Amino acid sequence: MRSLRILVFSASFGAGHIMAAEALIQAFKDIKPSVEIIHEDYMGLYNNVVNRMIKSSYISIIKCAPKLWGTFYHSTKNLTYDSIFQRLINKIGRKQLTDYVYSLQPDLIICTYPTISGLLAELKSSGELNIPLVTVITDYTTHCQWIHPGVDMYIVGSSQVSDGLVERGINPKSIQLTGIPVSPNFDRILNHQEVRKDLGLKNDRFTFLIMGGAYGVLSNIKWMCKYIAAADAPIQGIVVCGKDQRLYNSLDSVLEEARNPIVRFNFVDNIDVLMTASDAIITKAGGLTVSEALTKHLPMIIYKPIPGQEENNANYIEAIGAGKIAYTQQEMQSIVKELIENRDITDKMRLSSAHAFPGHSAERAVKAILNLIYELPSALPAGANTAV
Repeated sequence: MRSLRILVFSASFGAGHIMAAEALIQAFKDIKPSVEIIHEDYMGLYNNVVNRMIKSSYISIIKCAPKLWGTFYHSTKNLTYDSIFQRLINKIGRKQLTDYVYSLQPDLIICTYPTISGLLAELKSSGELNIPLVTVITDYTTHCQWIHPGVDMYIVGSSQVSDGLVERGINPKSIQLTGIPVSPNFDRILNHQEVRKDLGLKNDRFTFLIMGGAYGVLSNIKWMCKYIAAADAPIQGIVVCGKDQRLYNSLDSVLEEARNPIVRFNFVDNIDVLMTASDAIITKAGGLTVSEALTKHLPMIIYKPIPGQEENNANYIEAIGAGKIAYTQQEMQSIVKELIENRDITDKMRLSSAHAFPGHSAERAVKAILNLIYELPSALPAGANTAV
């Protein structure tokens, strides 16, 4: 009797889709160690060269022309699953994908990126595929690209997204409000003072974590570091430059002249540790970064959110009281000053985060997905072992 086999599709157009997939994989391994999981970057499955080109173009647009991305996002937000645009997208690599799925014979498919979810959902609706399909929505907003009648279960991060799906005709019974899955590492309780000591930071200073995303798309990071480094206040900073080596190198002079402690990193895999050491985070509004901060109950300052899904994520964070949005340098300075001078504000933000996002999101998502498998036994091939 073979183990449960799960096929996970994500995409490298923004690190969040991959991070959500990896969070689920980690939780599956913790809950059901025997599970076999295959994780694919869906565009890389077709053509790595094209995948790199699309990824590079996406990063360039959101860095250099964010309003253009916002226009595209909003102009496609209300298209239906059977629109001409969606049908054209679903033709890309259709046969290759079908052949690949059949060759693996998975018991379940999970998608953390909407395009591949839409194609698989259409294959299910047309009868070409009979495998349970789970879609993980990695933002706090509802866009039509996520919505397809062939999806068996939606994993969502907020009641607003759940309500948005219902308004668009999705059966409420197929929606699971678990929180956007983040690595179980973020649910660990770490000692705040010990983490700061290990990082070479002081325990008596308000600490800001500055994160620009994996590809450094947050604008004006160097200015933020200069501001934290030179401020006449008992503060300090942690800056994560991601894969932006130019940014990392440009901070040499800032660190040399800093009156306040600043530590910097390239791409790291211990963001949960850095968040533990921090009193507030200055960041972009990617769905996974926001969810990680919510899990750690870390107050957020969202700086110049990118139009589209990230702006919607930022509005959600502000609406639930877990953070503030700054659109200018002056607004940023004002918020920083406010948080330093009034700790009651950050305390309230932490409570709001705890209320909106109680944690263990990946674990809850995995348990909901396993329940789906039990409910649809006819979809499993003979011999599959579903025992937990």
